[in-house]
This record gives sequence, C-alpha cells and structure tokens, in this order.
Amino acid sequence: MNPIDRARRHTLHMMASIVVMLWLFIIGRLFLHAEDVHWQRVVPGLIAVTAFTWYYHRAVSAVLRDRYARREVTIAGVLALVTASAGGADPMSWGFTLAAWLSVAAIGVRVRTATVMAVGTMAAGVLLGLGNYLLDPDVLLLRDVSAGPVVAYLVFIYGLFCVAFPWTNRVWMWIWQLAVQASEGKEAHTRLALAEERLRFSRDLHDLVGHQLSAIAVKTELAVRLADADTGAAKAEMTEVHALTRKALKELRQAVRGYRELDLGAELNSVKGVLEAAGVRCETRLPHRELPEGVAPVFAYVVREAVTNVLKHSTATFCDILIRFTDEEAEVRVRNDGATGRSGDELGSGLSGLAERVGAVRGTLTAGPVDDGHFLLRAVVSLPIAG
Repeated sequence: MNPIDRARRHTLHMMASIVVMLWLFIIGRLFLHAEDVHWQRVVPGLIAVTAFTWYYHRAVSAVLRDRYARREVTIAGVLALVTASAGGADPMSWGFTLAAWLSVAAIGVRVRTATVMAVGTMAAGVLLGLGNYLLDPDVLLLRDVSAGPVVAYLVFIYGLFCVAFPWTNRVWMWIWQLAVQASEGKEAHTRLALAEERLRFSRDLHDLVGHQLSAIAVKTELAVRLADADTGAAKAEMTEVHALTRKALKELRQAVRGYRELDLGAELNSVKGVLEAAGVRCETRLPHRELPEGVAPVFAYVVREAVTNVLKHSTATFCDILIRFTDEEAEVRVRNDGATGRSGDELGSGLSGLAERVGAVRGTLTAGPVDDGHFLLRAVVSLPIAG
C-alpha cells in the first residue's frame, strides 16, 4: 500500500472512530440501565442509528474524495434527530448521534457555516434532552436532580462535543489534504524531472552527435572529390572520418552516462581542423591564462554549436573565435562572414538548447547578423560561476 492510501485509510479510521464511540455509548446505556429500557423506543432508535451509520460512512467517503455529500449529510441529520429523540437525547448515549453527525457535516464548509451548525446542533440536543427529561426523568443518565442541574449538564456536554468533534475532523481532513497535495507535488516534480532529463538528453545528442555528423559529412565529401586526383589525401580524409565516427560514438556513450563535459582545447583543435578542411579559414584568439573553473566546458559547447552552424547554415570563408575573461565575466565570440540573413531563433533547436546551457551558469547568449554583414554568436558568463 502506497503512502497516500495509508494516509487515506488512517484518516477514514479516525473519522469512523466517532461512530464506534456512538455504538459503545448506546450499548453501555442498554446494559447499565437495562431495567429502564423502553423497547418501544429503543427498537426504532436502533433502526435509525444503524441507517445513520451507513450514511455517515458514505458522507465521510465523499469528503475524502473532495466532494461534499449534501444528500447523505441531510439524511444523516434527520436520522440523528430521530435516534436522539427515540433514545431520550442523553449526550452520553443516544444523543451522541447529534455530535457524530456534526463531526462530518462541518467538514468541507466555511467556518461560519460550521459554527452555525455547531450552535444549532447544541441547541437541538439541549432542547430534546430537556423535553425528554420533563416527560420521563429516567431517560437521562443524570438521576434524582432538578431541572437546573439537568440543563447545565446538557449544555456542558453538548457544548463540549459540538466544540471538539467538528474541529477535530476538520483538522484530520486538513492533514489528509496536505498529504494529497504533497503526493501530487511529488508526482509533478517527478514528471518535471523526467521532462527536463528528456530535454537535456535531446540537447546533448544535438550538441555531441550533430557536430560530429556535420564534420563527417564535410570530410566524406572532400574525400570523394580527392578520390581520383589524390588517393593518399582521400585515404587520409577517410581515416579522419573513421576517427570522428569513433569519437562521436564515445561522446554518445558519455552523454547516456551523464558525462557531458567537453575539453575546450581539444574542441578548438577539432573545429579548426574541420573548418579548414571545408575551406573556411579559422583564427583563434585565446587568453594566456587558464579559464576560471566551470567556464571551459560551457564555452566548448558554444564553440561546437557555432562551428556546426557555420558548416550547415552559411557560405563562410573565414571564422574568427575569440575567448577572453576578466574578474567579472568571461566571453566567447564566434564570427564568420557567411551570414544568411536569418536570426538565431531561425537556426533550429541547437541554439535554444545552448542558450539553456549558458543560462544555467547565469550567462547570456546572443546570435544573429551584425552591421558588417557577418554573423556573430556571443556568450557572456558572469564570474564566479555559482556551484
């Protein structure tokens, strides 16, 4: 049984315990004062309290399903009045039915409505108990006293019950609702985590495999062109294709395992070789110091995505990669002269995933044509990187 089912079962048992108390009071009254039992009143009372128990259970089940069972509550209220009247309306026996009814009727309504119900139930119990006492003084457990103490007894006991039981059940219902909300929140968090993991994996597949496939396509095309003119060069290109394929497979396995960090230096060497093989002159301007912790893996993805877009979406003849940093921020710029006139938003899902990756380290990513007709991809990360 899962935790939410256990919480529901426990709440149901706590609310049902009031009906158990009711039956114990009635049975105790019948056995302790068997000589005063009037069966012509007891039999209808037992029938009414049995029916009341059924409707009480239905009303409790309804409120646990977040539904106020108006019909069941109304019928149970009528049966409670019949039971109390038939048994003499002593709050410690038959009259306890009124308190049991109030304990479920006050759940799921406004505080003002619950207060009015409590006052009305108390008044009904006191009037029924006093009326039965005046007709037959033996119907109450309190014996050989005047009307004054009887009224005080009825007011005190009914008042105690009408204050305690409704709010006790409302607290139990509140705890139950918190348990349901916590369970729903946990399920929603799980679904969100799964969705984020799917998004991360799709982004990593694009970052890792997309670049390698673009490089393989470029080198394969070059090898085909060189096949007749220079067999040795074509063989060398196919050897690099083989190496790129193995590298793509390795990185794919790393993505599956969650090892997603790239080496910036290796990535710069790789993209430079791929660009130059495609006839794109590549210049890199790098800092003389090592980048701050956490920056290099992010910039490696930026460089990879930028070069992939150069190969796929432009007619560039040169590509310039600049990386710099100060105490406050680190920046990478990838500029090429093959702008297609499209903005970064039109270049597919790669830049969207890259923007999320850069945003995760409090950075910003911009991409698009600039005034000189070049295309510029720029990522800026605030330092130091949190975490």
